[in-house]
Amino acid sequence: MSTGKLQLPIALDAMGGDNAPACVLRGAAMALVRHPGIKFILYGNRYILEPLLIEMPTLKAASEIAHTEIVIAGDDKPSVAVRRGRNSSMWMSIESVRDAHTCAIVSAGNTGALMAMSKLILRTLPGISRPAIAALFPTLRGECVMLDLGANVESDAKDLCRFAVMGDAFARAVLGLSRPKIGLLNVGSEELKGRDEVKEAYQLIKTSAQHLNFHGFIEGNDIAEGTVDVVVTDGFTGNVALKTAEGAARLIRTYLKDAFMSSVLSKSGALMASGALKVVKDKLDDRKRNGAMFLGLNGIAVKSHGGADAFSFCNAISVAVELVAHDINTRIMQEVKLSGDEVKTAEVKTGEPS
Repeated sequence: MSTGKLQLPIALDAMGGDNAPACVLRGAAMALVRHPGIKFILYGNRYILEPLLIEMPTLKAASEIAHTEIVIAGDDKPSVAVRRGRNSSMWMSIESVRDAHTCAIVSAGNTGALMAMSKLILRTLPGISRPAIAALFPTLRGECVMLDLGANVESDAKDLCRFAVMGDAFARAVLGLSRPKIGLLNVGSEELKGRDEVKEAYQLIKTSAQHLNFHGFIEGNDIAEGTVDVVVTDGFTGNVALKTAEGAARLIRTYLKDAFMSSVLSKSGALMASGALKVVKDKLDDRKRNGAMFLGLNGIAVKSHGGADAFSFCNAISVAVELVAHDINTRIMQEVKLSGDEVKTAEVKTGEPS
């Protein structure tokens, strides 16, 4: 991802994540090389950050520190974090987006706390009742967008319809697709299968969002196949699918490593196949797809994986830069407006039990 020279400030929750703040700063330094001209406001403890920045003069010159000694812990409950964390690095970085001091916030901190604070501080866009977590997912055909990945355990038909609209805008901006194909995740491809809210969402998307390229229902295997460009589901199902895929990728990498290290002959084979193995490793490297956006908020908030290394965190920053550059929220509002009146009409038509 590269957007050339941009003059835009990004807020970083410098204290959030398992490997913060060192990993956050190294990732920011890498992002500066990739996106010359961006600047950072680092929210965190000045007395910890300043010694680290001495070794990164380029980053130091492109950054300023907003001091706070309060940090949201990874195991803090969202409600507790909101009550007690109003001067924390996470809270202050989100506030900077609301107050237009920065264009986006990137954090590897507590996901639940980040979502709760972002919803409270940034609010949702007009026409959006619930935000969704969206991220890229590897497929046999390249990449697809998947949402929701955990913001909402339960979602009704209207929520799923809005997720489809937001996912379409995200795919256009990040993947550069002119007409992304949308799929609704279900237990089968037939219209009569699935929970009531999923079947209702199917009809709602067909009738109220006709500007979308709606494929219809897809099954779990269709995600990796690349059948569609945007996979729409509720947060519970999406999060389970994501974690399952991440675990499967690690399993495959471990199996390959163990198999090639099992004997002298297999080690020789690994050496001969090193080029091909590197391609496989790169394709399975989830660090390249780090950075999930909270779609539907009145501001750009990107969640990095909590255990991200510098390369991974750099990619999360890149997602934020791309979303700012492509004005993602304006795109979402335009698409919501296209389908807004029809959704209300369709609700009347689909409101009866099927």
